[in-house]
Amino acid sequence: MHTAPDRDEDAADAAPQGPSVIRPDRAALRNMQQLIQLRWIAVVGQIATILVVDYGLGIDLPLAMMCTVLAALAAFNLGSQLWWRRRGRVSNGALLLGLLVDVASLTVQLYLSGGITNPFVFLYLLQVVLGTVLLRSPASWVLAAAAGLCVTGLTLVPTPLQLSAVPANGLADHYVQGLLICFLLIAALLVVFITRIGRILRERDARLAELRQRAAEEDHIVRMGLLASGAAHELGTPLAILSVILGDWRRLPAVAADAELDQDVSEMQAQVARCKSIVTNILLSAGETRGEAPIETTLHALLDELAAEWRAARSPESFRYENRCSDNPRIVSDAGLRQMVFNVLDNALEASPGWVGLEAHCRDGELRIEVSDAGPGFERDILQRLGSPYNSSKGRPGGGLGLFLSVNVARTLGGSLSAKNRSQGGATVTLALPLSAIAIEEDGDDD
Repeated sequence: MHTAPDRDEDAADAAPQGPSVIRPDRAALRNMQQLIQLRWIAVVGQIATILVVDYGLGIDLPLAMMCTVLAALAAFNLGSQLWWRRRGRVSNGALLLGLLVDVASLTVQLYLSGGITNPFVFLYLLQVVLGTVLLRSPASWVLAAAAGLCVTGLTLVPTPLQLSAVPANGLADHYVQGLLICFLLIAALLVVFITRIGRILRERDARLAELRQRAAEEDHIVRMGLLASGAAHELGTPLAILSVILGDWRRLPAVAADAELDQDVSEMQAQVARCKSIVTNILLSAGETRGEAPIETTLHALLDELAAEWRAARSPESFRYENRCSDNPRIVSDAGLRQMVFNVLDNALEASPGWVGLEAHCRDGELRIEVSDAGPGFERDILQRLGSPYNSSKGRPGGGLGLFLSVNVARTLGGSLSAKNRSQGGATVTLALPLSAIAIEEDGDDD
C-alpha cells in the first residue's frame, strides 16, 4: 500500500516579521523532503499490510518478491535522503522521478498481489491528484499517463495471484473490506493534503502580495528620488545667485547704514544657506555625494550630533535625549540614517509640540532608537498600515511620506521600523538597525 507526499507548493514558511512563509526557491526541496518522509511511511504500511493479508487473512502472497520490491524502494529512498540532504534546490524533473518510482513500485506490488482485482488499485488516483498539485505541466500529464498505462497493463497481463471478489457478501467479503479501507485512506489523505495546500497557497499569495506591494513602494521611492534630485539640481543655481546678490547687498553703504535692513539681509542669507544645505542633503540621499568622502565617526558622537542638530533646528519646548548604548563602535555617518531619524522626530514634534523623547539602546549587535511623544497616538488602522505611502491622519496632501521613507531606509539598512501607542498617552516609534550595517570592521590581531 502506498501513500504519497505532502506539498509545500511555491510558497513559503511565513516569516515573522509578519506571517512567515517558506521561500519560493525552497518549496520544491520541502516537497522532496515530504516525499521521502511519506515514502518511509509507505514502506512501513506495506509491511504491515503484507503481514495482515498473508498471516491474518490466510492469502498466500509471493513474500520473497514483494519483500524484494520493498527493499529496493527503501534503498532508493535512503539514497534520495542522503542525496537531497546536501542539495539546496530540487527540479521539477526530480519530483517527477520520485513520483514515477512510487507508481512503478505500486504497480509491481499490485501485480504480485492480485492485479486489477486488488482493491488498493485506486491508490493510483491519489498519486495522480498529488502529482497534479506538486508538478508543473507537462510533468503532471506524464505522471497521469504513466498511471493510466500501469492500470491498463494490470487489466491485460495475467497475475500470479487471483483474488476472489463477492461484493454481494458485503463487509464479510475481503475485497469489499479492502475497498472500504482504500476509500477511507484516500479520503483522509486528500482532506489532509488539500487543507495543507489551501493554507500554503494562501501564505504564498500573501507573500506575493507583500512582494508586489514592496516593489510598488520601491518604485514610488525611485520616482520620488528622481523628482527630488532633479528639483535639487534646478534649485542649486538660483540659490547660488541669491547668495551672491545678498552678499553684494550687505556691502552696499545704504544697507550697512540701516541696522534693521542689515539684519533682514543677514536673516535672508541664513535662510538661503539653510535651503542650500537642504538641497545638498537631498542630493546626498539620492547618492550624489559631490565628491565628498564618507565621514568616519563613532556611534555616540553620531547620536549626540543628531540630537543636538535636531534640537537646534526645531527648538522643541521640551526634548529629552538619553544615550543608553554601552558600545561605541567606529561607524560611517550615513545621510539616510540621519534623515530617517529626523523624519521620525519631526512627526513626533508635530503630534506633540510640548514634549519629544529620544532614547538609544544597543543590544545583541542591534541599535534601537526609540522616539516617543505625548500626543494622541496612532489610530488602529494607521498602525496596521504603518509605512505605507500617504498613510496619515493629518488630512493634507503628502502626509505620511516621512514614515514611509523612514521604513524603506530602515529596510535598506537591514533593519525595521515599528510603532506602538504608550499606555500613558502618546506613541513610541522604534528604529531597529544591525550595527554591522553602519559599523567599520576592526582590523584585529589574532591572539
